[in-house]
Amino acid sequence: MPRRYRPAKREVIPDVRYGNTRVSMFVNRLMTGGKKSTALRVFYGALDLVQERAKKDPVEVFEQALRNVTPTVEVKPRRVGGSTYQVPVEIPGDRALTLAMRWIMDNARKRGGRNMSEKLAGELMDAANGQGASIKKRDDTHRMAEANRAFAHYRW
Repeated sequence: MPRRYRPAKREVIPDVRYGNTRVSMFVNRLMTGGKKSTALRVFYGALDLVQERAKKDPVEVFEQALRNVTPTVEVKPRRVGGSTYQVPVEIPGDRALTLAMRWIMDNARKRGGRNMSEKLAGELMDAANGQGASIKKRDDTHRMAEANRAFAHYRW
């Protein structure tokens, strides 16, 4: 990463079916080995399952899941005088969204089920309802930040 300047943020092209940029970002992160068509098939299959089970707009369920999982604070290690403190810091919007997407995907992969579409659909529905492993991860992160609130004055 360059020290002198920050590279410009790239514009994200919305996906074909729903015209949503967050869906496109999620598919790009879901993709492994450059196989975008496979990632699209998995994600669209998951959204079809969500629509079938929840009887709601699948993109709305997806957006709700992202909102529920998105963290507001995290801890970062800060070295002060030979000791390392876990300092709670607020998370910028783009990093918070990235963390939410990563947690949903990781927990969907760990989940039991027949295929990735089913696992992802289950994780999205759980996250939208405020339960599941992704929500637990967010709560653990917030709890860790709350426990280390005494070191907030070391924030930089």
